[in-house]
This record gives sequence, structure tokens and C-alpha cells, in this order.
Amino acid sequence: MRPIPHPGRPGKVLRLLAEKYPTKEAVMSRLIYLQGQLVLPKGVEHFMSDLHGEYAAFYHILNNCSGVIREKVDYVFGARMSKEEKAEFCTLIYYPKEKIEQMTAARRATPAWYRENIARCLALARLMSWKYPASRLPGLIPARLRPVLVELLATRPETDAAQLAYQQRLLASIVQADAGAEFLEDFAALVKRLAVAEFHFVGDFFDRGGRPDAILDRVMALPEVDIEWGNHDVLWMGAALGSPACIATVVRNSLRYDNVDVLERGYGISLRPLVTFAQHLYPDEAPIRAAERAATILLFKVEGALIERNPDLGMANRRLLHCIDFRNVCAVLPDGRYELRKAYFPTIDEDAADPYALTQEESEILDGLVTSFTESPALRRHVDFLYRKGSLYLVRNGNLLFHGCVPLTEDGDFREITYDGKKYAGRAWLDFCDQMARAAYLYKEQEALDFMYFLWCGRLSPLSGREVRTFERTFLADKTTWEEPADPYYRLLDDEETCECVLKEFGLSPKKGHIINGHVPVKVKKGESPVKAGGRAIIIDGGFCKAYHEKTGISGFTLISNSRGLRLLAHQKIADVRTALAENGDIESVSETVELATIHTTVGDTDKGRAMQEEITDLYNLLLAYQNGVLKPQA
Repeated sequence: MRPIPHPGRPGKVLRLLAEKYPTKEAVMSRLIYLQGQLVLPKGVEHFMSDLHGEYAAFYHILNNCSGVIREKVDYVFGARMSKEEKAEFCTLIYYPKEKIEQMTAARRATPAWYRENIARCLALARLMSWKYPASRLPGLIPARLRPVLVELLATRPETDAAQLAYQQRLLASIVQADAGAEFLEDFAALVKRLAVAEFHFVGDFFDRGGRPDAILDRVMALPEVDIEWGNHDVLWMGAALGSPACIATVVRNSLRYDNVDVLERGYGISLRPLVTFAQHLYPDEAPIRAAERAATILLFKVEGALIERNPDLGMANRRLLHCIDFRNVCAVLPDGRYELRKAYFPTIDEDAADPYALTQEESEILDGLVTSFTESPALRRHVDFLYRKGSLYLVRNGNLLFHGCVPLTEDGDFREITYDGKKYAGRAWLDFCDQMARAAYLYKEQEALDFMYFLWCGRLSPLSGREVRTFERTFLADKTTWEEPADPYYRLLDDEETCECVLKEFGLSPKKGHIINGHVPVKVKKGESPVKAGGRAIIIDGGFCKAYHEKTGISGFTLISNSRGLRLLAHQKIADVRTALAENGDIESVSETVELATIHTTVGDTDKGRAMQEEITDLYNLLLAYQNGVLKPQA
């Protein structure tokens, strides 16, 4: 239905639009363009979470678009290609440069091979481009060969003999000019861009795996991407901004996971002073383990000071270093005495009034680390990107995306949290946490930097939602103390009424919306389902990182939203580059339909479509203003 225009005195919006569209023809052209876009199928969205530095798996998932490209190849070529031919062609699209080098070395990269595969890429790209307006296609094509690729995509050999001859001459000329490799590389890039319109990363690029820096470099090159921060992300963000507690934790985690390369090679942050210091303290330990022990004590000291100056964070029960009874080799906690696993604490003065005081050497090491983290250009570039593209949560196309939880009571009500004398609950608490994270970035004041550490591991943090018991796991022999109480949200996520309440709180339909979370690995091998509460909630942490494969039984999830609905891919096995090239190996996944759309979803049904509708209304008003003489169009 055409929007009802409202003529009259032109407002600020109309005057600004008139500057952009100064003629009636310009307005009409834009109106027609927008109206046409509304009926196109919605773009494909991919959701992933908890990559945890697992670059090899992510790289393959990114290149094969979670298996979508293989599905399109099957659809386009059907029985015209054998299974082996399809596998080899898919590998060419995933890794064009490497595959061409392999084929050249095997003397199989003949002119006929180039012509055939460029023609296949053309057929594939043409089919996949039908979801996009023609005006947008050039922007998706790599610039170096864009004019010729645009011409190839515009040919229609099936309709006219002249068109067939034109296409054949273009293909032959590409090979004669010895440009086949470049065209295959650019076609492969185009196919990948056409396969996925938007990427959503629901938190946790860092820790565990060794190359979060390489993952972020790839993500930064994607055309449409948003990020919902995870607790590991805000930890590194806080470290880059200069939070001593975040820095000590990042260093400890990197040492514990044997991931020091990401610090030293990825971000140019040297741990040599810490390792040298630790070797003097713990001469019987391996250098990395000694550094881990020194970093752990450093962490507990700066964490204790942070908790003491921020009582509103609700973390007083995590300040435990003063509970150590050094003479009796135990920790005296509120619920009893517990034996210590280790009794040697060379950087803590047992008789001092303040066990949280840093030694001079610790202060110097920490100061050096703060300088290294805050002055790392590569880390700064990645953190700038995380702030620019990221947020604590996102409401998009009927979905609510956030990494961890919305703090709840045991009864399922939104937990009321008091901070600085003000009360927050539900969405208001997440909004406040987002504001504090941005304040840390903008102003780097201590309160906001301390809050970044709270977001990493606080019991009331929406990114954590559990009581992280690093002290108990490090020092206490009794494993019953290691259990980490979690927010009721994680238990109540199976309850449909709770999910509907959360969706309603964020302005979404309680019956049609979806909550999409990461953070908690789904134990698929034990029969746990990632789809909760009748499809109202979907947990997409399937354990991309190898450290979690034994726990989950799979290699990660990708949630796919397209015009036909939602489906979840459980990746059983992900080929690496070497396997893909040597064996034309690919990802092995199991697809589960989460929700089928009763009618195909169009652009008009999305958030972008609704924004277009608003622009269309404004343009009709502008057109009427021109027609009625309220505004004068340019000649």
C-alpha cells in the first residue's frame, strides 16, 4: 500500500532530502529502486560464536561459507558433474590461489581447464546474484577485474546466439591474455560474498586457540559484520585500554593455554621480564609454568585491590588472598578450612598487614606490561574494530543476540542490581553495562576500567553470569570448591515462558522472536540440544576450539537464517587447508531445521526493509512537496 503523504510546510527532513534528491526525477528513481528491493529475498545471515582463536577451523568455515557453497554447486550442476568433480571445483572456490598452484604443478592447468572452470564460476555466481539488485553487484566484485566480470554476468547466452558468441569470446580472451588465475581468484571471492550477506559473531574471539589475531584480520575484511562481545573479548579490550587486572588475566590465560605466541608475535608484547623474574622465584619449574605462577599471584593482588575499591560489583567473596593461613598451609574460607595444593608464596609477605601489596619487582613488571598492551598498534587496531562493530547485545530481524545471559532470580524475574545507588534490571542493566564498556574506551578512567574486569568474570555480569573460582581451582585440593554457581538464566533457558519474557523485554515478539546465545558449550554427544524452549532460544556454542571438542562431541555450530527460515549446522569434522587441497576434503555437517517460514521472507520483512519503508514515506512527501510547489525542484 502506498504511504499517505503529508504535504504542508517542509520540515528539516524534507529540506535535507531535497539537497540529496534535488529533482523530481531523482526522487522517482530512488522510490522505484527502493520499492523494487522490498520484494527481493532477504539476505543470508550466518551466526557463529566462541571461535576462541581456532583460526584453521574458522578459515575453512569462512571459505566454504559453512557448507553453503557446496550446496549451491550441487543445485546448479546436479548430475552434470561427478561427485569428485564437484569436490575439486569446491576446493578451487575455497582456496583458488593454492589450488591453481597445485594444478599448475601437476600440469593440469590447461587453457581448456581455465575456460571450463571460469564458465562454472560464472554459472554459479549468476544464480547466486539473483537475490541482489543489479546496482549492488559491482560493489561486491573485486576491483581489479570488475569491468569484465560485470560484462560476463550480464551475458545471456541461452537467449541469443550473439550473446553466446560474446560470452565465448570473453572467456577465450581471458585465457589468451593469461589472466585465468586472476579471474578464478576474483570469481571465487565474489561467490563467497554472494553466499552470505551478513555475519553475526556472538562473542569470544580470544583465548584457548592460538590465532585470534588472524581471525580478527579476516573478520575485518568482511563487508557486513556485527559483533556481540563475549567475556573473553572484553577481557582483552580492557587489557588494551590499560586495566592491570585484565592485563594480568590475559597474561595468565595465555601462559596457561600455551598461547604466548599471540602476545609476542601477534601483538608484539614481550613476556621476557616476567619469565626472567619468575625463573628466579621458581627455579624448579619450567619457565612457562613459573611465569604462570608469578602472573597468578600478580592477578590475585590487583584483583583484590579492584574488588575492595568497587563494592558495588558484588565480588567481595572473590577477594581471598588474605584467607591463606601460610603456617598451617590451608585457606580459611567462610564455609571451612581447606588444604592448599601448594605452599610456596615468595612474593607475599606472610607477616605483612596487606597481602595484596605488590612488591617493587611486581610493580615494575606490571607497569611494563601496561605500556606494552596500551601501545601495541595491532591490538589497538583490533580493539578499535571491536568497539566500532560491537555491542553488548543486538536486536536484528526478530532475533536477540547476546553472548551470555540476562541476570534472573531463581523465580525467573529480572534480577534487580544496584550500582552507584541506582537500580537496574533486564535490558536496562545490559544497556548500562554497554555504556560502561564504552566509557572505558573513551575516557580510560579507573572505575570504567575496573568494570571491564567485572564484565569478564563477575557473577552479575551479563557476559559471564557465573562465579569464576580461579582461586579455588588454583590453590585448593578439594575439588568440591571448584564448582562455579551460574545465573538461573542458564537453567531457565529451557522454559518457554522465561524466553518469551526476555524477548518481550527487548521489544521482540514473544511468539516469533529468537534468543541467540553463545558462551555455554552444548554437550551434543550427551544428547543436549542447542534448541531450547520450543525454538525460542538457540545456543550456538558448539565448541569450535579443539579444547572443547571432547566436551561437545562436535566441531562447532553455524546458524543460518535465509528467506526460507532458520537452520542449524552442527559441524562434525572440519577439513584444514592441507586436507582440502590434498584430498578435496570438506566440512562434514549435520543440518537441523529450526524454523520454516510459511512464506518466503523478503527484504521488506527485515529491519533494513522497515528503514526503507520509512525512507519511501519521506520520499513520497518530498515528491508531493515538489508537485504542490511547497519546495521548488532544481531544473
